[in-house]
Amino acid sequence: MVVGSDVKHLKVGDRVAMEPGATCNIVFAATPPYDGTLARYYSLPADLAFPLPENVSLEDGAMIEPLSVGVHSVATLGGLRANQSIVVFGCGPVGLLCMAVAKALGAARIIAVDINPARLEFAKGYAATDAYLPLNLKEGENRPAYSRRNADKMKKDLGIEDRGSKSIDLVIDASGAEVSIQTAFYIAKSGGVVVQVGMGNPNVTIDIGQLMTKELNYKGSFRYGPGSYPLAIALVAQGKINLKPLVTHRYAFKDAITAFHATRAGKSQDGKGVIKAIISGPDVSPDAS
Repeated sequence: MVVGSDVKHLKVGDRVAMEPGATCNIVFAATPPYDGTLARYYSLPADLAFPLPENVSLEDGAMIEPLSVGVHSVATLGGLRANQSIVVFGCGPVGLLCMAVAKALGAARIIAVDINPARLEFAKGYAATDAYLPLNLKEGENRPAYSRRNADKMKKDLGIEDRGSKSIDLVIDASGAEVSIQTAFYIAKSGGVVVQVGMGNPNVTIDIGQLMTKELNYKGSFRYGPGSYPLAIALVAQGKINLKPLVTHRYAFKDAITAFHATRAGKSQDGKGVIKAIISGPDVSPDAS
């Protein structure tokens, strides 16, 4: 392990969180022909290595990357302030971390939306104040019609209004599902913000009438930006965000393929649902976290 001669803020042995994307050309660690960081050694520009405080574990350091996505979308792009309300579509790791950031920033209401009841229960125990299980699509119903019906039910059940103290200031779509994106436009308050974090089908139908008449601010979010990593690390170091509950599975380096299979299936062989799986480095026990 070595540190370049011009690097002054790091030394051999420092524990760091690494940002796995070269920022000049937007080349990610797993951009072909590269195979990612699952290796004993990995070369990284020094400005993409962020020192970890003593009270932040290496496992927490590995979670700073998805947390930074939440920081960028909720704090930077969404501009969420204390006592505001937020809806997050999708209760996967990124969606949950968006909720965690919102809670750390003092959100008054955090509504989790997902089609998986178990994930909704997890979200309520982790950071959400409310949870909503979407309606089922009726036979022959088109998606825009469904999304409007779903939004109406969501508003009624949760007491959401278009304006005032019961309105939704920020909507984060961390699912990428077309119906979630459509529903978001109906749920956000007039003049509210909708941030697109999840990526599914790149071609979706949206109600541009809602976008215009409500004067919504619809923003795309691409991973993270300047300041995201330092703020994410600070929120964890200060105890405002607890990352440990999200790590549901830990695997040895030699079992990496098993970890990928479990993540893809959404559950391990014992049937336990996967939120976030961590693969330990070579010669490091999964129990060492």
